[in-house]
Amino acid sequence: MGLIDNAKDAGEATAKRVGEFVDDTKERVSDAADQAQADAEVSKAEADLERAKAESEATKAKNEYKEDLR
Repeated sequence: MGLIDNAKDAGEATAKRVGEFVDDTKERVSDAADQAQADAEVSKAEADLERAKAESEATKAKNEYKEDLR
């Protein structure tokens, strides 16, 4: 029975390691997706900031032009 018990133990250990590998891989993929989403949010925020700066500069230029006309 020793050989069968050894084979059973080896099978259980292998199954456990495969399960851990799958869990680790799933976690890495989830982390990568979270990072990609965070990077996209940062890029959007930076673009919004640049747009706001451009609008502010345009408004300032418009107001200066109106002031020059007075």
